[in-house]
Amino acid sequence: MRGPTGKAFRTWWVTTVLVTVLGPFAGLLWAAVAPAVEFVVVQGEPVFADPEGQGPIGVDGRYTLIVAVAAIACGGLAYLRGGRGNDVPLILGLAAGGIVAAVIAMKVGHQIGLSDYEAAVRRAKDGATVTGVAELRATGLVTVWPILAVGTYGVLELIVKRLPAGDRGEPGAGEPDEVAGGKLDLEAAPAGGDVDRREP
Repeated sequence: MRGPTGKAFRTWWVTTVLVTVLGPFAGLLWAAVAPAVEFVVVQGEPVFADPEGQGPIGVDGRYTLIVAVAAIACGGLAYLRGGRGNDVPLILGLAAGGIVAAVIAMKVGHQIGLSDYEAAVRRAKDGATVTGVAELRATGLVTVWPILAVGTYGVLELIVKRLPAGDRGEPGAGEPDEVAGGKLDLEAAPAGGDVDRREP
């Protein structure tokens, strides 16, 4: 594709892919730092050893922290690398890539050690204790990444307030770079009259 549409598509696609590839790394990190949750095997099925414990909450909390940091970093970098005319495809890329990355992180983190855990459950006798793997119970947390990435982009836009396209920051009228590439130089008319005094 060529032209503005093609450029917008490329921007969206590249942003989506770059954000998405962070998902597996976030999942590996989550599996590494998630707190251990103990299960008791009852009739071949694992149940929480401490239903009132903070373990499951801690697992979800660490996932949320990891994807939140990743989302803020993605939103900030996208803003720094972006510019006027790229805002919409960048935001769409952050949203699409963020949701895919969050889902991948959830699945990758859960797979780490899963086969050993399932084997331990199968071998365990009733009443035996096994250590579980990272598992996201509040699955709605996958929306944290896209929402926070887009939100970070928007907050930076509100705070920084980038100059409009073509504006290099010169004050006042009479900026040749602003109109027709220097061919025209508009001058502000004084109050109550025009510049060349040809009108009454």
